Amino acid sequence: MIPKSFIQDLLNRLDIVDVVERYVPLKKAGANFVACCPFHNEKSPSFTVSQTKQFYHCFGCGAHGTAIGFVMEHAGLGYVDAIEELAHSVGLEVPHERQAAGEAYQKVAPNLYEVMQTATRYYREQLKLSQRAINYLKQRGLSGEIAAKFGIGYAPDGWQNLAAAFPNYQDATLSETGLVVTFDEAPAKGVAKRFDRFRDRIMFPIINVRGQVIGFGGRVLDKGEPPQGGRREVTGTSGSTSAQPKYLNSPETPLFEKGRELYGLFQAQKAIRAEQRVLVVEGYMDVVALAQHGVEYVVATLGTATTPYHVQKLLRLTEHIVFCFDGDKAGQRAAWRALENALPYLQDGKRISFLFLPVEHDPDSFIREFGKAVFEQRMQEAMPLSAYLLREISAELDLRSQEGRNQLLQRAKPLLTSIIAPTTALLLRKEVAALSGVSQAELEALYEIKPVVRAPRIAFQKAGRAPPSAHRLLLQCLIAQPELGQQVPGEWHGQGADADAVSAVLTVLRETDFTLSSPTLAQLFQGTGHEKTLAAAQADMLNWGESFDVSAEFAGLINKFNEGQRRQQFQALQAKGLSNLTDPEREQYLLLLQRS
Repeated sequence: MIPKSFIQDLLNRLDIVDVVERYVPLKKAGANFVACCPFHNEKSPSFTVSQTKQFYHCFGCGAHGTAIGFVMEHAGLGYVDAIEELAHSVGLEVPHERQAAGEAYQKVAPNLYEVMQTATRYYREQLKLSQRAINYLKQRGLSGEIAAKFGIGYAPDGWQNLAAAFPNYQDATLSETGLVVTFDEAPAKGVAKRFDRFRDRIMFPIINVRGQVIGFGGRVLDKGEPPQGGRREVTGTSGSTSAQPKYLNSPETPLFEKGRELYGLFQAQKAIRAEQRVLVVEGYMDVVALAQHGVEYVVATLGTATTPYHVQKLLRLTEHIVFCFDGDKAGQRAAWRALENALPYLQDGKRISFLFLPVEHDPDSFIREFGKAVFEQRMQEAMPLSAYLLREISAELDLRSQEGRNQLLQRAKPLLTSIIAPTTALLLRKEVAALSGVSQAELEALYEIKPVVRAPRIAFQKAGRAPPSAHRLLLQCLIAQPELGQQVPGEWHGQGADADAVSAVLTVLRETDFTLSSPTLAQLFQGTGHEKTLAAAQADMLNWGESFDVSAEFAGLINKFNEGQRRQQFQALQAKGLSNLTDPEREQYLLLLQRS
């Protein structure tokens, strides 16, 4: 867990304009900077960055946040990774608090990345020395340029070849990174207690979005080649000396968690943003072969089914995900698993599609035989998620019978109730209701579906808005100058979303002795129930002129609150009756009467 004090220090050292300009060219527009939004397609700039207030806001799609939030959204990084990235850019080391009693955060040692980089260089050098490996890549249609782009290498046959790259072959970092397999006792006669995990394999470095090698995938040469076009990649992480799987991944390590990483994402990021779509395939060779033929917006899962984290990561980067699977039963199972994991993270306005290739082909063989134009045409014809879902849940059902319609409703229930994207959920409910011969209201009652609570991002207008309420203005003052919270009376209260947000902000400020800066305060509320309320309040703040006096506005609000409190006290005492007041209450009544 990263301390709040460090987040504040980091945001204080960053200028959000500098951070955003690393990715998006900005133009000065009055007190702010503007650009076409990087998170949705538009022709006129609606993306605004405030240097004085240190946040960005898009008036078109509602995207909003601090420097940390921008890097998370634009680079597809998680919260901790985004902080690590920004901290590195200003020369800070990220500290970590204990996560729980007796449990310390395991920070990745920098030398683990260095170990992986050394191994990458070794494997690449070995590729140059192996004519057999070079010939294999040429037979697969790969050029030297594409091999260099993806850092492809070769692990020679033999038990301890990495000893040539690492003078201390017994170093613990080699096992920590999964480069070697170790046993307390030798597993078999003639086999060492420590040996290279990857032997006689084409090596594919797995690179995170920051360009660091975190793992490897290795493919055997010449062994078990299936008939032309009939390949299907089998991956594993075993270090067994028995029959080797065709594809072997690094094991889970402090650097590498296969359910959170995608092969080729580092190389594909620019193309994904340019095309506003990403193709998800199942194998390293598919990614490299497609890139060789000019389809560069491609990534692959790493020997695992598509995970919810994969879906979230990709939806941060693009408007359209296309999953590409074989048309066989294994491909159909993988596609359905991807659909199930994607449903809770669907976003209105973003698309997910499914492309099924002929049974005799995978992406590698298909594009080699038919070329880029035909492959991309097939992508254009990919089946939308909604059509795929409806096709599968109604498969082999007789919808003319009551039993068939009943089964359809039962199959659809867990799927439809997992969708929180309002429009997508509504339209699918309508479709299933129509197929089942019931009304939408009957379906919703049957599924016990409550009204949608998560709304799409709100697009805020720059002008022509009604003056903000007193609660909204108080929230804005606290965001702009958090130290003003010390002057808010402890008995302050209000009703509504803005008032609830004010109370939450005051709680956080009191916990931190009112030392938080404005950007830190906004960042702490990212991902909470008050995030959208704060975003709307900050969007309104972009309309403040240079003469806007936060302190004066705040003082006026507090005075109004105090006046209201006095009025309520006076009315309560008056209702009690003068003859029934105690002496202290009579004195308070006279004092309030004089003030009024």
